[in-house]
Amino acid sequence: LWLAVVALLVLLLWRRRKAGGAGRVCVAVLGDLGRSPRMQYHALALARHGREVALLGYLQTRPHRDVLHSENIRLVPVAELRGLRVGPKLFQYVLKVLVQSVQLLYTLLRIDQPSYILLQNPPGLPSIAVAWVAGLWWGSKLIIDWHNYGYTIMSLSHGRSHPLVLLAKWYEELFGRLSDYNLCVTDAMKKDLWVNFKIKAVTLYDKPASYFKETPLDLQHNLFMKLAEDYEPFKPRAANGSADRSAFTERDGTSGNVLKARGRPALLISSTSWTEDEDFSVLLRALEDYERFIKEGAKLPALVCVITGKGPLKDYYNGLIQKLDFQHIQICTPWLEAEDYPLLLGSADLGVCLHKSSSGLDLPMKVVDMFGCCLPVCAIHFECLHELVKHNENGLIFRDSQELAKQLKMLFLDFPTLEGKLHSFRENLRASRQLRWDQSWDQTVLPLL
Repeated sequence: LWLAVVALLVLLLWRRRKAGGAGRVCVAVLGDLGRSPRMQYHALALARHGREVALLGYLQTRPHRDVLHSENIRLVPVAELRGLRVGPKLFQYVLKVLVQSVQLLYTLLRIDQPSYILLQNPPGLPSIAVAWVAGLWWGSKLIIDWHNYGYTIMSLSHGRSHPLVLLAKWYEELFGRLSDYNLCVTDAMKKDLWVNFKIKAVTLYDKPASYFKETPLDLQHNLFMKLAEDYEPFKPRAANGSADRSAFTERDGTSGNVLKARGRPALLISSTSWTEDEDFSVLLRALEDYERFIKEGAKLPALVCVITGKGPLKDYYNGLIQKLDFQHIQICTPWLEAEDYPLLLGSADLGVCLHKSSSGLDLPMKVVDMFGCCLPVCAIHFECLHELVKHNENGLIFRDSQELAKQLKMLFLDFPTLEGKLHSFRENLRASRQLRWDQSWDQTVLPLL
């Protein structure tokens, strides 16, 4: 086997040609493209500068319409492997990696010759090695965009000392060094890549796309009416003779203007991939305390808590939610279309983030999107969160469910008055004039190309 690998590498090095197709770039992720916004943003930025982009990955959920409508972006689907349940789990894992390697290499070698392969990591096993081999074949330069480390995510299930985790760490270190350029999401990760892996990287912070912004009242109403067709929390609390009313908004029958509904509940939103690095029992316990505060006489609004996303632990947490007996809180867990998610963030009153980085070195993109919509955030503490969330300036940082419950009580007291911390956080976000993705990308990535 090793002789075959060596022979293949010698052949590839002999075969290596000058990079062709100077206007072509392959943007690849061994994951669902619809749930990989940063890679979609890369593709759109490249297309905006006239590059022909092959956007490669799984097509489980629909990418954003800007990606679908771009003349310079071609989707290259990779079939997701399912049903490899033969033998022990270790054998299944090895078999999956081997099959994915062949499948991914075959797909990469069928596209038009790119000058660059821009790859997301994680997942990096086997995609980094395969992309490197494809780069040798095409004469392409490999750019790795480090979102996190694959081995730290694996350690959540197996522990840091598990042989598979140690092997994954060795693999990321070895093949990560073979890249031509590296991007990463925080300065902390940039430092860690150099200190531990001797990999030089450029920090490209996640920034919100242009369509993440505050939602006008008319669009809020249209969205709420649409969601009310399927989700009970968006329906009006009591019939008042108006058919054009949601739990949060109503359209005046005379003027046609949209108004905020009197006595409306507060809208709290969180988004998740329902994985081990987000413990949603923290939020559920905080909501139990919030319910108790209301019963004890606190002047707090009813609460609608919307948790968006898909993932392996969704059914587990839905089971916990169904056991809760709330009178003043409603929870729903919808999957939103790509175009509706920014509208909902721009309509909400508060965001909650429970992302705890497995490495302590990446930042939650959901908070970036919330800030783009001028939505204040309560986020759970981890090592480099301060690079994004400024405590008592654009949001609050908490460490446990009790602290989160106290923050919810403080922020929503006498809601919806335009005074207090919640309002000042939103004003600070409006005044911050943060960079958008396109500006940040042009300053950081474009010079590399």
